[in-house]
Amino acid sequence: MKTGLLLSGGMDSIAIAYWKRPDVAFTIDYGQLSARGEIYASESVCQSLEIPHQVITVDCSSLGSGDLAGKTPATLAPVSEWWPFRNQLLLTLGGMRAVSLSVSTLLFGSVKTDAAHADGRQEFFEKMDQVFSLQEGSLRINAPAIHLTTVELIKTSGVPLSLLGWAHSCHVFDFACGNCRGCFKYLGVMKELQT
Repeated sequence: MKTGLLLSGGMDSIAIAYWKRPDVAFTIDYGQLSARGEIYASESVCQSLEIPHQVITVDCSSLGSGDLAGKTPATLAPVSEWWPFRNQLLLTLGGMRAVSLSVSTLLFGSVKTDAAHADGRQEFFEKMDQVFSLQEGSLRINAPAIHLTTVELIKTSGVPLSLLGWAHSCHVFDFACGNCRGCFKYLGVMKELQT
């Protein structure tokens, strides 16, 4: 059973990389403003954990919305970084590469608080698992931390704070802007972990 992980370089996916030790990790540059920062963080974590790492590049920036695309959020947006069908896109692109490598399970780093997005909920991942399992390769989709908060995931995984130091959570730059929802989440989680 070969596992792959969609590794964004954020706290959640880094904790899952440490916890689940996938056979391969995929970072996707789909045209988001923070792509280079995500790739650098992911490469650094994979090197540290000795996990093979692949970058998939497909420019979908013309389809983006909100902070990640540097555009005004669409009227449908539940939060400022919402990008239409983003998680479905990431699963599809990652799944295309995963089946070519005989990966049987693709891990995704969603946590409980991602339920603010329809595609961050348990029901979404259950449906995507059904869809992917019906296709050639019978790839399974698993969001192992969907019932945990980020702090709970970090504690459950045992990931050291030194490895989390690589995390890139900013939605708008290749470095931490300190003023977006991703940066606020990072700072809030680190503060909670240190109390």
